[in-house]
Amino acid sequence: MGFAPRLRLALDAGGLHLPEAGRVAVFAPRAGDDLSALPEGLVHVVTGFRPDFDHFAGLGYDCAVVPEGRYAAAVVRLPRARARAQALVAQAVQVTDGPVVVDGAKEDGVEALLRACRARVAVHGPVSKAHGKLFWFQAAPVFDDWQAPAPREIAGGFVTAPGVFSADGIDPGSALLAEALPAKLGARVADLGGGWGYLSARVLERAEVARLHLVEADHTALDCARVNLPDPRVRLHWEDARHWRPDEAVDTVVTNPPFHAGRRGADPDLGRAFIAAAAAMLAPHGALWLVANRHLPYEAALSQHFAQAAEVGGNARFKILQGRRPSRHRR
Repeated sequence: MGFAPRLRLALDAGGLHLPEAGRVAVFAPRAGDDLSALPEGLVHVVTGFRPDFDHFAGLGYDCAVVPEGRYAAAVVRLPRARARAQALVAQAVQVTDGPVVVDGAKEDGVEALLRACRARVAVHGPVSKAHGKLFWFQAAPVFDDWQAPAPREIAGGFVTAPGVFSADGIDPGSALLAEALPAKLGARVADLGGGWGYLSARVLERAEVARLHLVEADHTALDCARVNLPDPRVRLHWEDARHWRPDEAVDTVVTNPPFHAGRRGADPDLGRAFIAAAAAMLAPHGALWLVANRHLPYEAALSQHFAQAAEVGGNARFKILQGRRPSRHRR
């Protein structure tokens, strides 16, 4: 990852000077980012993505979902979604009294954001290295129009927010899975990586469901799910679905697992980890229902963790996989 080399180069020879006192907020860093070039003991990590939050908290960093107080400087690691990237910059400017450092890879849209910032403030840098750029500017109140827009309503009456998965409409894979689910799912259901709640809403159409756990790592998506699922049977969990476990075994797991890690291409290991997690939380009679893009190789993992594994539906783009009777049941 190029963030640390770009930051060190900017600090050592690029002209970036951070205040000697005061906290430095780091917005949306990714697990694996090296923050050691920043002032020791003064770094405050701000992220709503649970795996990254847990990673930096485990390293001893002070972490929060939203900014807390004022900062002497800020570092923004750009996400790929443009609206979310702009909102992070606006948020950093609002709470920072000194320099705001922006870093991103080319595929994150850093070039376009650099041009947009230059049109508003005097920009220093950029430092280019490892297929990315880092630049900085003095915080100034000229980014108010970049603030995060309010959640919006899409078809079906659901509320979403820019930057979350399937923000512009119901994901076709999730819709396909929802139509394939059987009438009976049991009393206890878990939706892993449930996003803003579409699959969970469809599961709740069944009166027999007494408890539904929606597990989601993106705090913004979970806030949308809270609006979309005003049902007392729902329990929302801001957790990494790969590691979360319910208090009692569930009868059914439904999931449309993510298949991108960071900014890399497709990573089947994510879906495989969801399959393993599902097997670990299901009752012995339980079943997993999963939808995935056709090219993702999940069949071997499904057979490894379930006594019965099969493709039970789909179309040219997606496949619906079912696993029954977890073969490595662990509590």
